[in-house]
Amino acid sequence: MHKVGFFRSIQLKFIIIFILLLLVAVQVIGSYFSYSLEEKLTTNFKDTVDGQIELLTHYVEDAFNKERKDDEQKTTLQQDLQGIIRDIDTNSSWNLLVVNSQSQILATNNYSDQGNVGKKTTNQNILKAIVSGSEQEYRNKDIDNNRVYIKVTPILDMDGEAIGAIYVKASYESIYDQLEEINQIFLNASILAVIVSALIGILVARAITKPIMEMRKQAQIMGKADFTQKVNVYGTDEIGQLAIAFNDLNDQLKHSYAKTEEETRKLNSVLENMSDGVIATDETGAVTLMNEAATILLGTNTEDSYGEYLVDVLKLDEKIVDLSDLQESGSMIIDFSDDTDIFLIRANFSTVTDEYNEITGFITVISDVTEQEKLEQDRREFVSNVSHELRTPLTTMKSYIEALLDGEWQNKEIAPKFLEVTQNETDRMIRMVNDLLQLSKIDNKEHQLQKERTDFISLFNHIIDRFEFNVPEHIEFVRELPNEKLFVWIDKDKLIQVMDNIISNAIKYSPEGGKIIFKAVKQKHQVLVSVEDQGMGIAHDKLEKIFERFYRVDKARTRKLGGTGLGLAISKELVEAHYGKIWAKSKEGKGTTIIFTLPLMGKKRRYNK
Repeated sequence: MHKVGFFRSIQLKFIIIFILLLLVAVQVIGSYFSYSLEEKLTTNFKDTVDGQIELLTHYVEDAFNKERKDDEQKTTLQQDLQGIIRDIDTNSSWNLLVVNSQSQILATNNYSDQGNVGKKTTNQNILKAIVSGSEQEYRNKDIDNNRVYIKVTPILDMDGEAIGAIYVKASYESIYDQLEEINQIFLNASILAVIVSALIGILVARAITKPIMEMRKQAQIMGKADFTQKVNVYGTDEIGQLAIAFNDLNDQLKHSYAKTEEETRKLNSVLENMSDGVIATDETGAVTLMNEAATILLGTNTEDSYGEYLVDVLKLDEKIVDLSDLQESGSMIIDFSDDTDIFLIRANFSTVTDEYNEITGFITVISDVTEQEKLEQDRREFVSNVSHELRTPLTTMKSYIEALLDGEWQNKEIAPKFLEVTQNETDRMIRMVNDLLQLSKIDNKEHQLQKERTDFISLFNHIIDRFEFNVPEHIEFVRELPNEKLFVWIDKDKLIQVMDNIISNAIKYSPEGGKIIFKAVKQKHQVLVSVEDQGMGIAHDKLEKIFERFYRVDKARTRKLGGTGLGLAISKELVEAHYGKIWAKSKEGKGTTIIFTLPLMGKKRRYNK
């Protein structure tokens, strides 16, 4: 996680909110105070002006209503009015005029306006008050942009008729000067209060945010899978309760993380030790996980496969196979064979869904089924070969028996031949069934070897002597055996069967005047035995197949000689049961050599029968 700067921290936000609340409060208080003070001062000012005007009006009306002689009325009225104005205590900033009903100025308090006394005024406010007989009151600004209060009060006679007017223009700019001074004092006090509040806010914010910052640091540590530390609890308030809950959460996460880690280790152990390959992808088919078995089977590595699409990793044709096809197929056999080796892989596909049943990925399990397919193919071929091998003699026997039933049994020349062929085919089928039973027992591990300590050279000579007694005159036996005893741990009957199969084949395929060479060579821990004939030989591409069941190089000649095609297959199984190996060497036209090995007995080893 990145570090939070001070200007983006909650501490600064607390301070700003604290100051803003204070400023709002100060602003509201200041506005209300300034407005109320302004209203109070202007009202007091107006009341003062109105009081003075009321007093002045009383004296002026008395002066107007006083009886005077006509010749001295005017002079006396002006003098009386001037004296009244002089006696009334008015502010020097006031401009006071007294006019009669003809709008003639009779008196003024402003010495600079004494020249206008006796002249008519054109002030519309005065004229309006005299005409209407009602007070006129205005608030305005003069030519100097000063705030002024103007009031025109009509002078009434005994009958209530306007006989003049009193004009007062009073400046109240001083009130706003006072308000400005007061506001400046209030502003200075507000600034000082904000500064003090900011300092207090910093302390308060630190006290509030300190446990929160500790929890943030602990959350970052927990994000790195470190659950060993805990936050401090500073009290029992909401933040203290939050710290306690945070520590409880830390303990629960520690337990859950440990459990998850354990499950992950188990899963990884299972995946890594599986013989089958596992490939996981996201919803788009891109590889996100692949175990070691999968990399071995596919001949790739995990790093290169991450991010690759599943159809590419499995080398499938994307035009034919896409993710929907894989989902529907569920399983398929993929051929990775090349020119030399057969390699088949079975892939089983399944989907991963979320709680909304939406596909979030695919799981593919792959396994090597090459041997299974080979075994299945061998099984099918075996069944086919057995059926074929049994059908051929049965067909022959059926034909001869039908001929005999049709009356040929009375033919003394043909009947014996037909019966002889039938007997030979019956014997061949019996041998075939016996061989199949023996192979079945070997495959099912049912046969038990009766091993004993045996001198192999002596046994080899005995087997050769037995064949040599009945060998055709046109075949020569050549022995190249050592003049020493080579002891082996074997089942004599089973090994005699192996040698009988090998030597019988050598005799069958030897031409007239041919030789069969018998060899036994002592090696470090084994004896190497070979039987070589000078027959027609076997092609190189067919050499490994002669140990397969029912395989014949020359099928027509083998059947004619009574072979079942199982002799070498049985020999191979018996040699390997004695922990030996068997193979063949051959060149076409130059004969064939069958070679096998048997382990020699050690001098210090004890053997039990």
